[in-house]
Amino acid sequence: MKKIILVRYGEIMLKGLNRSHFENKLVSNIKKAIQQYGNADVIRSQGRIYVEPLSDDYDFDAALSRLTKVFGIVSVSPVLKIESDLEEILNTSLAVAKDVVENKGFRTFKVETKRGNKNFPMQSPELSRKAGARILSNIPRLSVDVHNPDFILYIEVRESSYVYWEIIPGYGGMPVGTNGKAVLLLSGGIDSPVAGWMVSKRGVEIDAVHFYSYPYTSERAKEKVIDLAKILAQYCMHINLHIVPFTEIQLEINDKCPQDQGTILMRRAMMKISERIAKSTGAQALITGESIGQVASQTMESLVVTNAAVSMPVFRPLIGMDKNEVVEIARKIDTYETSILPYEDCCTVFVAKHPTTKPQLNKILLSEQRLDLDQLIEKAIANTEVLSISG
Repeated sequence: MKKIILVRYGEIMLKGLNRSHFENKLVSNIKKAIQQYGNADVIRSQGRIYVEPLSDDYDFDAALSRLTKVFGIVSVSPVLKIESDLEEILNTSLAVAKDVVENKGFRTFKVETKRGNKNFPMQSPELSRKAGARILSNIPRLSVDVHNPDFILYIEVRESSYVYWEIIPGYGGMPVGTNGKAVLLLSGGIDSPVAGWMVSKRGVEIDAVHFYSYPYTSERAKEKVIDLAKILAQYCMHINLHIVPFTEIQLEINDKCPQDQGTILMRRAMMKISERIAKSTGAQALITGESIGQVASQTMESLVVTNAAVSMPVFRPLIGMDKNEVVEIARKIDTYETSILPYEDCCTVFVAKHPTTKPQLNKILLSEQRLDLDQLIEKAIANTEVLSISG
């Protein structure tokens, strides 16, 4: 008998002739995600992946928890791997049921069996009945409820057999690294980490760009964004965080351009810089946390003018969501509490009292001519700090 982790994946199963590519990438990501917890074999077999610890000091619970954040995984289960022998299956089923009753206090159950090994002499319904009978005769306080049981005991008969009861959900999606690369404009707010998480869930590798306006924003504000990147990296596997000094650009815009255009001009400069960084790192798109109508820079007119600053596609996964929907996801992925820490970011610096909500591109381009924007961008990129953050 051996305690292992059963990993299930879903959408990958639909990939036809390309399926093995996605499965191999998922196995690779699993190995990277859990390598810190000790030595283990990661085995792909019959549409499942098994993580088998190779030593007694393996940090099993930590690995189990970490796997729930690996995109592509639908669910995980701690299971007991045994020989496909009838008596061993029945005894193990009883042991698992006893453990559940003692630790959870459950009173009703049912047994579900899957027989992948057609050479096993007993069919699934009969094996379920025998396992249920063994449990009932040894745990009198338990009763069968086939419609709404407190727990389900699962038996899978394959080359080996597996007995378990707990199914822990993952986030699904596609393995990171199977759908290209994009650059996330990462602020210290609630929205942008959620946007990056959503795109990464579709298998996109993520780098991030943060605009830092020292001394108008504090060192603590910078640390907050680094903390957000560390949380995201648990899902995205790895993030290169580009911290761009943005103060000089903001001061130039504030000094030389109409106040009501300041926010749009800053957003366009951010997009230009992010596109330059994206192209230098092999990324194919930008990601922002914008939602239509949320603030002045996110009206339809503002988004059109902002988009015109770059030629690269801009992904806005939150575009039709309201704040409550975004907050719900932020809480789920553990970025919310960090995002609401009261440290300002560059978007709160030099904000006009009455920013334009319907900017006109021709007027914005005229204002940009007052700036030596190319030189300012070159200088900002040259002084960018890059942090390598692994999940």
